[in-house]
Amino acid sequence: MSLSTHVLNAVTGRPAAGLRVQLSRADGTVLAERHTDDDGRIKDLPDPETGTHRLTFDTAELSPFYPSVAIDFTVADPAAHYHVPLLLSPYSYSTYRGS
Repeated sequence: MSLSTHVLNAVTGRPAAGLRVQLSRADGTVLAERHTDDDGRIKDLPDPETGTHRLTFDTAELSPFYPSVAIDFTVADPAAHYHVPLLLSPYSYSTYRGS
């Protein structure tokens, strides 16, 4: 199993570089904290176990309305790759199960 994320600034159409992202388990235990690279990606997150996890994105610098965005997701197949992207604008965001 592997886990990655990507953040895109929808206003500029550019990757959100340097954004702090935290990975935690459902019980709140922090597993990792990383910053997005120049391409807005984090590729070296630890492999989470089966169960529910949360990615918390520190978005205050990009959004006056959303100081952070938390995405809960469930790892059902520990052998699969999970990609959790975030598309962010000042007053909205979206996400999906990427590949």
